[in-house]
Amino acid sequence: MGFRILTILMAVILGNFFMTDTKTAQAADFTITSNSFKNGETLPNAHVYNHFGCTGGDISPQLKWQGAPKDTKSFALIAHDPDAPRPEGWYHWIVINIPANINSLKEGQQINYPMIQMKNDFGRLKYGGACPPKGHGVHHYNFTIYALDIAALLPSPNTTPVSMARQIKNKAIGSATITAVYERK
Repeated sequence: MGFRILTILMAVILGNFFMTDTKTAQAADFTITSNSFKNGETLPNAHVYNHFGCTGGDISPQLKWQGAPKDTKSFALIAHDPDAPRPEGWYHWIVINIPANINSLKEGQQINYPMIQMKNDFGRLKYGGACPPKGHGVHHYNFTIYALDIAALLPSPNTTPVSMARQIKNKAIGSATITAVYERK
């Protein structure tokens, strides 16, 4: 009986491995870039928050993506700081219902219907720049574009950033991330 359970477990593990590998292979060409910053570099002051002691321009960066999975019906964008001193990190920007034929956002772009900006952790319906606690060290700002298998998400107005991120990830068929860093000394 032990051998049979071990065989079943191995089949499940290998099946999950190959399913994950296939999904990764399908999304391998999905990339995101920015003219505002390079991956791994410091986020320019133009994209830093302008409140709570931070004195940046507080405008969203330019982003461009390509190579999305062929079954993409829409995109969603999340800008997130996983280093924030809270279990779920800090959500700086969430844009949903980006049409599948759109592949970029301009620096400081106005977000219009059918795209929707969701409430971020600043409590705003717009981009909120980097502003980590003073002396907290380097923070990473992940700008992730998600290819979704649904044309539109329909969240309630009270949807929290954490809940919205969960909904996006549940509908994602691929994603691509570019990361900037920022430290407030």
